[in-house]
Amino acid sequence: MTTTPRSIDQALAEARTQLDRLTPHQAAAAAQEGALLIDIRYAALRDRDGTIPGALVVERNELEWRLDPQCDHRLPVAAHHDLQVVVVCNEGYASSLAAVSLQQLGLHRATDLVGGFQAWAAAGLPVTPAPA
Repeated sequence: MTTTPRSIDQALAEARTQLDRLTPHQAAAAAQEGALLIDIRYAALRDRDGTIPGALVVERNELEWRLDPQCDHRLPVAAHHDLQVVVVCNEGYASSLAAVSLQQLGLHRATDLVGGFQAWAAAGLPVTPAPA
């Protein structure tokens, strides 16, 4: 099988056509209604900038295994495919690709946060400060 090369910008644009991306305030409202906010940022960013209260931290390299309802390594909360998941990265790029990956596993309500954690913090939404 041969594939036509494409840039990451093309891959990202294609991925985003499959998502109903949320603004920070929409993501906060979704979380209050039961959506899971999943922080995929690596530890150094969480240690530098803090975290979103109530968000589950799932490293990007474990995301699919932790959220696949059919996987033995899933989180207890990942019990069904109708789960609404909002993936959060630092600036809203990697989260788009990750959300599409979750959709491919059948999590049809998976999406991401436009602008990522940085947009959430800039919108004045709650952030748990990083430990000093």
